[in-house]
Amino acid sequence: MSDTPENGAAPAQAAQAQQVKSRVLAQYIRDMSFENILAQKGVQGDAQPEIQVQVNLDARKRTAENQFEIITKLNITSKTKEKGEPLFVLEIEYAGVFQVEGVPDEQMHPYLLIECPRITFPFLRRIVSDVTRDGGFPPLNLETIDFLALYRTELARRAESEKAKAPEQ
Repeated sequence: MSDTPENGAAPAQAAQAQQVKSRVLAQYIRDMSFENILAQKGVQGDAQPEIQVQVNLDARKRTAENQFEIITKLNITSKTKEKGEPLFVLEIEYAGVFQVEGVPDEQMHPYLLIECPRITFPFLRRIVSDVTRDGGFPPLNLETIDFLALYRTELARRAESEKAKAPEQ
């Protein structure tokens, strides 16, 4: 007796799911800047840090067929909780080059801005940890970023922006 239905639906679904092929071809730091403001100006007392992380994503089609460059941009600022004096600023653009095949055109944009950054994020997290530690601070271990929520928020923001631009009828 077979576990699959007689109409062959399960093998067809499995074949469709196996169609998507994604490979990381390269990962690299496109740009990075770290400023240790604490060392430059000095802060009095034992400073408790307050850290803010801003995330932006960008996806670009490359000239090679089915290749895309996905860039995760982080702007991390650390200030003292008490007076708001800056401690450090880290700006980094981390890129991954992906070969993506089998993703329908209407799903490519979300795939590139959700799945691809999810793959490169652990490497970016490690770089941020190392840079902050080597810069004289405790290593900053970033919380996991929900790229799906980030994508949905950006879509909602763009929809509101378009609605605001549209003339009243």
